[in-house]
Amino acid sequence: MNHQSTPSSIWIRIFPFLLWLRQSNAQSIRADVMAGVTGAVIVLPQGVAYAMIAGMPPEYGLYAAIVPAIIAALFGSSWHLISGPTAALSIVVFTTISPMATPGSSEFVQLALTLTLLAGLFQLVLGLVRMGTLVNFISHSVVIGFTSGAAILIATSQLKNVFGIDIPSGESFAHTWVELFHEIDQTNYYNLLVAVVTIMVALAIKKWLNKIPNMLIAMIVGSVLAFFLGAEEHGIALVGSIPAELPPFSSPSFSFSILRDLMPGALAIGLLGLVEAVSIARSVAIYSNQRIDGNQEFIGQGLSNIAGAFFSGYASSGSFTRTGVNYSAGAKSPLAAIVAAVALALIILMLAPLTAYVPIASMAGILLIVSYNLIDVHHIKSIALASRSEFAVLMVTFIATLFLHLEFAIYVGVMLSLVIYLNRTSKPNIVTLAPDPNSIRHRLTNVLRKPLTECPQLKIIRIDGSLFFGAVDYVQKHLQEIPEAHVLIVCSGINFIDVAGAEMLAHEAKRRRALGGGLYFSNMKIRARNIFERGGYLADINPEMIFDVKTDAIKTIIARLETARCHSCSARIFEECQQF
Repeated sequence: MNHQSTPSSIWIRIFPFLLWLRQSNAQSIRADVMAGVTGAVIVLPQGVAYAMIAGMPPEYGLYAAIVPAIIAALFGSSWHLISGPTAALSIVVFTTISPMATPGSSEFVQLALTLTLLAGLFQLVLGLVRMGTLVNFISHSVVIGFTSGAAILIATSQLKNVFGIDIPSGESFAHTWVELFHEIDQTNYYNLLVAVVTIMVALAIKKWLNKIPNMLIAMIVGSVLAFFLGAEEHGIALVGSIPAELPPFSSPSFSFSILRDLMPGALAIGLLGLVEAVSIARSVAIYSNQRIDGNQEFIGQGLSNIAGAFFSGYASSGSFTRTGVNYSAGAKSPLAAIVAAVALALIILMLAPLTAYVPIASMAGILLIVSYNLIDVHHIKSIALASRSEFAVLMVTFIATLFLHLEFAIYVGVMLSLVIYLNRTSKPNIVTLAPDPNSIRHRLTNVLRKPLTECPQLKIIRIDGSLFFGAVDYVQKHLQEIPEAHVLIVCSGINFIDVAGAEMLAHEAKRRRALGGGLYFSNMKIRARNIFERGGYLADINPEMIFDVKTDAIKTIIARLETARCHSCSARIFEECQQF
């Protein structure tokens, strides 16, 4: 039976869509089709708006939601995640490429495709080498701080379109606000009216008619208003018509100098895209009771961006809005994402010319709403109340996002995440234990939870955490501050000991022997003990000092204590003390 199941499992690992295809039935397919059509309608205004943020022609925002979305659905692990262009990735694409080419130009588009290819390759490699846990090292505070900063940048970049003011693209956050302040008297009030009406209609529909696509309806209302106001006569800029064609084949640049210049931005986009996708997939999986394979998501996102680079799609990742709508609409499998992509392609073929009537001010209003929704006020308040250090990380990432190049802001966030992780793991919890006379068999209990008498000659501690090079100094300092000559370390909480940790313990064992005491171990896990054996550290530690259970260790240690002190001791906390 095992020989029969092995080939099947291998094929499923290579082609994960085989699993959900087998489980599909008429009822699930019907639900996926309905959810997919809903998703296609949702992405129509979003795709165009995100392309504007990225500095790409509007049709590329829709192309990025077709082929990449299909590939991510086929090769990812989440049954509800919808991939496509996102606000955060779009603004990183813009800030990375805008210093190198004019936004909207053919050169800019080719650089964006090359950037997407590099990001996809980076993601695919991480997935193939099983680095799916990498996203766990980027704290939630960093993601919220970066997303909030990106939201402010997006809103800032669209204010010129809301007010109809001419501000050059690619200006810094601060400079854009300075220019806006100086040019505010040049406001085009027709433009402003279209943007405000679009925003009000979108918010009203979301509040009172939340079953219908509020952004799409608001965009249509804004377009109709611009038409009756006389867009051309009053300087209301329009998006322009989108080609009524499927995503055309495209070719990224393979110039070494371009690849070199784009690599830092590609790494940042790849990492941010993975964090977005896996975080969204896991948040939905909580409700769907599905287990997410991080490595498979890495592979799916990598393949989707690689494919997108050759089919006119710029950097894509999991979309929080569309994924939430997909799940709420009753999607049962990734087939819904494929249906959404196909439906979007049909919509482009039929309705693309209508975008010629969409005012840019209306799209800017939609983006202001998107920006507002990106700022997670609830979690920001929770982090501020729960942890000062986490809130500090959030604020540093937020400020870096506003005032540094976005790819460097992401690196700052990643480095801060690693610093937090190392700071926590480098200080394992060290608990002092003592027998509780009121418990069965005098169970060893944490003295901080219950005030208990301790032995004046023997200190019993439990280390909860791994003993690796980063934690060595902290643990060694704690051990050297223990005045008792004999120390028993309960190792049940130690999952891993590296060479530096083993050397430190061996050195401490020798030091205590020289002082007439000893360092003892109990409940040591096999993985940790193997380090002592393979590294030859047992010569210093002495195998006789390592015990399987605490009771055996305590019996042996008490026999080695100073008898005179035991006779005059009033503590008598161990059963073995009765002999004195």
